[in-house]
Amino acid sequence: MNLDEALQTFIAESEELLQNMEDALLRIEQSPDDVELINAIFRAAHTIKGSAGLFGLNDIVAFTHVAESVLDRVRNGELRIDGKLVAVLLATCDQLVALIAQLSSGAGETGVALLEKNAQIVERLNEYLGIKKSTHVALTEEPDCISEGGGEVETDLWHISLRFGPDVLRNGMDPLSFIRYLATLGDIHHIVTLLDRIPAAREMDAESCYLGFEISFKSDADKSTIEGVFEFVREDCQIRIMPPHSRITDYLKLIGELPEEDMRVGEMLLRCGTLTQSELDAALQMQLGTSRQIGEVLVASQVVQPQIVEAALDKQKQVKEHKSTEANLIRVDADKLDELINLVGELIIAGASTNLFAQRTKDADLLESTETLSRLVEEVRDSALKLRMVQIGGTFNRFQRVVRDVSKELGKDIDLVISGADTELDKTVVEKIGDPLTHLVRNSMDHGIESADVRIANGKPAKGTLKLNAYHDAGSIIIEVSDDGGGLNKQRILKKAIERGLVNEGDVLSDKEIYNLIFEAGFSTADAVSNLSGRGVGMDVVRRNIAALRGTVDLDSVEGESTTVRIRLPLTLAIIDGFLVGVGDAVYVVPLDMVVECVERAAWENAGSEGRYLNLRGEVLPYMRLREHFEVEGEGVRRENVVVVRHGEHKVGLVVDRLLGEFQTVIKPLGKVFNKVSGIGGFTILGSGDVALILDVPGLIGGAVNRDTQHLAAHQ
Repeated sequence: MNLDEALQTFIAESEELLQNMEDALLRIEQSPDDVELINAIFRAAHTIKGSAGLFGLNDIVAFTHVAESVLDRVRNGELRIDGKLVAVLLATCDQLVALIAQLSSGAGETGVALLEKNAQIVERLNEYLGIKKSTHVALTEEPDCISEGGGEVETDLWHISLRFGPDVLRNGMDPLSFIRYLATLGDIHHIVTLLDRIPAAREMDAESCYLGFEISFKSDADKSTIEGVFEFVREDCQIRIMPPHSRITDYLKLIGELPEEDMRVGEMLLRCGTLTQSELDAALQMQLGTSRQIGEVLVASQVVQPQIVEAALDKQKQVKEHKSTEANLIRVDADKLDELINLVGELIIAGASTNLFAQRTKDADLLESTETLSRLVEEVRDSALKLRMVQIGGTFNRFQRVVRDVSKELGKDIDLVISGADTELDKTVVEKIGDPLTHLVRNSMDHGIESADVRIANGKPAKGTLKLNAYHDAGSIIIEVSDDGGGLNKQRILKKAIERGLVNEGDVLSDKEIYNLIFEAGFSTADAVSNLSGRGVGMDVVRRNIAALRGTVDLDSVEGESTTVRIRLPLTLAIIDGFLVGVGDAVYVVPLDMVVECVERAAWENAGSEGRYLNLRGEVLPYMRLREHFEVEGEGVRRENVVVVRHGEHKVGLVVDRLLGEFQTVIKPLGKVFNKVSGIGGFTILGSGDVALILDVPGLIGGAVNRDTQHLAAHQ
């Protein structure tokens, strides 16, 4: 196995485990008795520690071991989850993220700053380990009256009995790897390999495991750590661990529970050096005794045993089902997906060229073949794009931590409500939307939601509510960040805008235009600068980042009640269905999901309002000529067409010369020279090899709406 590849897999899996661990920690604060969450947190820490040990990452192993010990006490009911413990465990999770990030960067040994942070967090964790001595529950306690032969054995060795189940190999586990890992915790003094269960050669199953081991082991590790070595096979095998200086009665119980004959087990214990001959003789004599009290202990163990077995079988079934599900999933590098999308894009362009050639030759067989090819290319395109689609819930869930930390910093009680988490969009879009969302969430908490006393005075609940919602709409995804805070003060925003020269005094602005002023660079209505906001930076960056994703941001507010920021984004940034239109010799692409209908301009035009509008079945439709907007040379045609497009709640008509039909469009980014060109969102290559510009419909609609607003203001 390539160790570098294995290490990268460990890093990727650790990052995923730490994210799951953080999510569980944030949820467990509200449900401190949720056993599943406690086990999930423990498993994440234990898995990271075990995997780190395989790579010799001692700093991570040592640090995680302390956290694991605390979590083990939580699992055993010795510690109860509270806000303080969650804060320490979240700090532990953050530190592990930092340690993994350093490993990912290839920085080598752990830096001094990280080691100091390690020590600080370990000290906080040790406080929980020092509250009460760690008590590992032994097997059934013996009655006090059992004294003869019931003393401690003299050996200072651990004794481990392993009986691997037949399905261990089928489940992808190597029995010897667990013994090798055990050796990293101490010295294996002696090991006896059990071959009793191996059948005759003709009856053997190559995929079944028949091995068992009796191991004497010297280590300073505690029982929890040694048990943790076998965490992944606990459900598929029988494991019994005897601490040093255990009572003879404990070994008596061990001898009785193991499947081999008593004398056979006794011989193995002697060979391992765990028991002396005299101690073994005493144990066997006790087994033959008729003490009523011993009988009660054994009966009690027999009553419990079926319940334990039944629970173990249920758990084993769940684990196998989970492993079966995992077997259907594979981890794919994101760069490979990007390469696949690029190749599909080139395939679409090549297919368009072939289709054009077929139309020119008018060969029936070739036309039929290219139609089949086009259909298959479209299916390949859709399948490739689906591979990059991820649920936005992962991004939303990260804000649980943000809301928790920021609300405590602000001294506010705020609840985060998430909906639409299963809404899917392109992985590239998800990666780039995180920062704008972070600013909007923090801004809502700082500026939007009032303090508890103000809310109570206004007749609101003391706890504020912040909502994240996502849903699909007309080929786009809508992301909403809303709060039930005090809303925006229009007069205050307008006053600040006039002071900064953004608008002139006396200008007539709609409510939305006033609200959108907060997206101007440097604009802020905060009276004081805080750690979170007030410096006038951020909202303009939000709009700029969203615009870079070919998206738009809109804002609604009801003063004293709520504020909602609505982000509209394309589902993908790579390939779309387009609608080709021609103006003169130029060809443009309109995103097909924004096209409502196409009409002939002469049939619907209303000469009023200086030819700016169409009367479309009683609806006033503003329109703009692309020939004028892009200053296309040449004379227009007599029968112009209007492509009616919609974005959000606005509709506009685009006047063009020709309608050329649908076209699969591979979006290519514009160079830096053309980035500022209004109304253009990219370009694509046609089958003929010519370049067609992709229209930025939201930008064109925004320009048309602003033109109409100015026109109306001029006539008032």
